Amino acid sequence: MAGRLIAIGECMVELMQAEGGLMRKSFAGDTFNTAYYARQYLPADWSVDYLSAVGTDMISDEMLAFMEGHGIGTAHVQRIEGRAPGLYMIHLKDGERSFSYWRSVSAAKLLARDGDRLRTAIEASDIAVFSGITLAILPAEDVGTLLAELRRARAAGKRVVFDPNIRPRLWDDAERMRTAITEGARAATLVMPSLDDETAHFGDASLEETIGRYRALGVEELVVKDGGKGATLVFGGETSHVPSAEVRRIVDTTSAGDSFNGAFLARLATGESPREAARFAADVAAAVIQHHGALVAKDRLPNG
Repeated sequence: MAGRLIAIGECMVELMQAEGGLMRKSFAGDTFNTAYYARQYLPADWSVDYLSAVGTDMISDEMLAFMEGHGIGTAHVQRIEGRAPGLYMIHLKDGERSFSYWRSVSAAKLLARDGDRLRTAIEASDIAVFSGITLAILPAEDVGTLLAELRRARAAGKRVVFDPNIRPRLWDDAERMRTAITEGARAATLVMPSLDDETAHFGDASLEETIGRYRALGVEELVVKDGGKGATLVFGGETSHVPSAEVRRIVDTTSAGDSFNGAFLARLATGESPREAARFAADVAAAVIQHHGALVAKDRLPNG
């Protein structure tokens, strides 16, 4: 059955290490990465769109062409004069990554300024995906606008997917961060947190505490990711666990969670059970972290 997934957030210019001390340019960002991997595994009769904002400069042109070249629609990406995409650089040490960011004039910070545009885009979709980073980059009033439209979508029966993806450096206040993440979860039908984030920033003492906290907010479906320990699923009131896939050598953990999210949502949307979807998504994430960069070419991923 045909459908449409829309991912909401910020795509950035990505600089990653290459041979000889050189840097390689690409484009990535958490919700865009999720859209990319969902596109790899959704059938052709499904559309995948991105909702964001870019500038009117040359690098923005390149970014839009990159999205479209990978099958991701850009009709809901605004062009804003005087703004530009943000940029980040990946630093690697033993396969683990850290980042440097330059995003002070990022156009994506204005993606939720127009509530009517948001509503039109979300209403035309079956699945809407957003993250804690989406919320972190927005002005407080625009966070309210976005969450209101997502609550409307949830009430209309759409699947609203939220990855808290907690990045404290993006927030000016820890309590505001926790409040926004909590309200993001209230707007969602499916929440896909990482257990280490929840432990570090909400003080959860156990997996059960994380699940209980989100269930108390009215979240119907949960996928709690726990790195090499796998993922715990809560669907239909039943809890189950799916182990992680075997990884021969970790090269770059960038986009591990995003690729899991995209592959999981694609399989779930096309009728697989949550457990089947999570097993496949674990295989995809395992393949991704054995290569450099956030976006791994389709021929290096598990067959869909």
